[in-house]
Parts: sequence; C-alpha cells; structure tokens
Amino acid sequence: MKDKLQASRFEQKYIITEDIALQVREFVRSYLELDENGVGKPNYSYPVHSLYLDSDDLNLYWCTINGDKNRYKLRLRFYNDNADTPIFFEIKRRMNNCMLKQRGGVRRDAVQLLLDGQFTEISHLVSRDPKQLVALQNFCHLMFERRATPKVHIAYLREAYVPHDDNSARLTMDRLVRAEPELTARLSTQMQNGVVVWGNEIVLELKFTNRFPEWFGDLVRVFGLRQCGAAKYVDGAALLGEYRLDARARSSQPLMSAARFDRFSASIPSAKEATKGKP
Repeated sequence: MKDKLQASRFEQKYIITEDIALQVREFVRSYLELDENGVGKPNYSYPVHSLYLDSDDLNLYWCTINGDKNRYKLRLRFYNDNADTPIFFEIKRRMNNCMLKQRGGVRRDAVQLLLDGQFTEISHLVSRDPKQLVALQNFCHLMFERRATPKVHIAYLREAYVPHDDNSARLTMDRLVRAEPELTARLSTQMQNGVVVWGNEIVLELKFTNRFPEWFGDLVRVFGLRQCGAAKYVDGAALLGEYRLDARARSSQPLMSAARFDRFSASIPSAKEATKGKP
C-alpha cells in the first residue's frame, strides 16, 4: 500500500448518510481521483485497522473529552493480516487547529519487542529512512512516558480521493466504523465482539495542507453539511465503556459473562454525561 501521509494538515469532519455519500462521490470526482487502494473494491473502499494505546486511567482519551488544545493519540495502524506488511507506529498530534502526523513502518516480528520496551533500532523498520526512525523513537518515548498499552481496536472501510500530482487535499468517507476492547496487540483484522459506532452513518473528512480549497466550501454548501466532532477512538471507547479498557481492574476481578458485563457498563455514566456542564 502506497504511503500518502499528509504530515501536517487541517481537517474538518461531518457525519453523513449513505444517500449523501453517493452524491459526494459524484461531486468529488470533478476535482480528485480515487485512491488507488480502492480501485476495483466494493464501494471503492479498503479496510483500515488501528490499535489505540492509552494509559490505564485513559489520559489521552480524557484529553480529547476535555477539549485540550494540544494533545495527541498513539496508534498502531495496519491494513491486512499479511506477515510481510508493516505495522505503522503513528503519532497523531493536534496543535491548536493543525494536525501533525509522524509514523514509522515496523516489521511485524518487532512490534511486541517495542511494546515491551526494547530500545528502538533501524532494523525494526521496513525502511531505512531516518525520519521513520525518529518517528518510532518519539512514539516509544511518549508510550513509556504515559505508560500506554493497547486499549481499543478500531476498524472501518475507507473510500478516499486524492489529487493527481500532489498531497494538498484529500477527501475520505469511512463506513462501518467498529470498535472493540483489545488489551493485547493481536494485530488481527478479525474482530471478535466489535460494536458499530455510528450505525449506518458515514464519517466524511475534508483534509487540506494549506488554504481551504474553494470547492470544499462549495461541497459543504451544496449538501448542507454541518461540521462536528467524530473521534473514532474516543467515541468508540465511550460506547464500549471506560471500565472495559482498564487492564488493572479487569485483571483483579473475576471474568463476567457478556450479559452481566453489559449491565455493569450501562450503569457507568458515558463520557458525554461525565463532562456535562464542563466548559
């Protein structure tokens, strides 16, 4: 899979219906071309999987809930179960309104070693690009600083459109966004008990590196879109219940049946309720 990372960008998110998504597809084809990874696939979409890391008290999760201006997420991103394809160690950082991304592609057989604390080496990477080594070192530093471990597996199907000759703008539509607790790095595309985060609705993202493209504004006006928050890790974790992501609590308690566990989770205030009334 070709890497088309936008290292620094602005982004706007919208929740849309399938009917609107089909109309957006026709609209965007006048400006961007289909990402090569979606060519020939159903709904022109390819699978994306991310394993998010966080501390046991979910510090990174709460930074988003509380609206901290400068925050980041740590995730392992992968696209299939092929042992020869890399796992990308990614930092997605928000600095005010700008998104900054760093990532390094890691050999699958080195992933657990790094999560266990082994010192980073260029041999862990699939590329000898020094920028990727720096990204991996930064990731591991933040991981150890936060004592972050695997928490949530997020999966979805992405329909993406990109410019022909640069990386100045990108439009993505993510369908069937699912979340499940994952407290170890299984790194499998198969979900065992995934829950759908936004039902049949789709997350539309407009991403740009410099000036907001004029035709992006036209798209928003034509379809009457309203910008909103749509943080896959945070919304997924809130839906699952924070308790289910704390390895300390789970290891010290007897295992619950699924029905009993769902009743317990339902008794815990959601993230929105917990922060109700906060500025």
